[in-house]
Amino acid sequence: MDNNRQLTPLVNRGLRTEYFSTTWMAFEFMVGLYSGIKAGSILLIAFGLDSFLEIISGSTLIWRLKKQAGGAPAAEINRAEQKSSLIVGSVLLLLALYVTGVSLYNLVTHQAADSSLSGMAIAIASVILMPVLTIRKRALGKSLHSDALTEDGMCNITCAYMAGTVLIGALLTALFNWWWADSIAALILVYFIASEGWESFQEGRERG
Repeated sequence: MDNNRQLTPLVNRGLRTEYFSTTWMAFEFMVGLYSGIKAGSILLIAFGLDSFLEIISGSTLIWRLKKQAGGAPAAEINRAEQKSSLIVGSVLLLLALYVTGVSLYNLVTHQAADSSLSGMAIAIASVILMPVLTIRKRALGKSLHSDALTEDGMCNITCAYMAGTVLIGALLTALFNWWWADSIAALILVYFIASEGWESFQEGRERG
């Protein structure tokens, strides 16, 4: 009981962090997807869809932390983390296949993406913000003995890598009109998406 009382402030900090993170991901999803569709950029569309998946992950963490705050059994929390890991991992792997297919099609047909100022702006903001969230979540995850919270922080680092790739691809397209830059950058992005998806999927299987 005393231990639960001691952890309550940390759980509340974790909840506030996840609320902020999930809200930002919702904003990132809307801006990324809209900008990607408008500019015809598979890179931005993939970035937006990944943000949507992180909304799912963040929502699961919020539910998990609320369970802990309410004193739920560890087995119940573990089952929730397992299902979340399997779902998010599977969807990320499917997203990697989608990005690969569309990028290769664009390269074969010489499809070029238009520049997107809103897409570049959201990418810059994510490159700055995501490492901050990662550090905070990893510290809270360690204090709360929550692997899921720590893993969610690593998703933010992947998001930062993705944002950097989006930014490079958009800049090359805007400055030099390299029609292939968006598709090549998107294929590089597949590595991060697939790696994150496989890690999450394996984590879910190991918990089973």
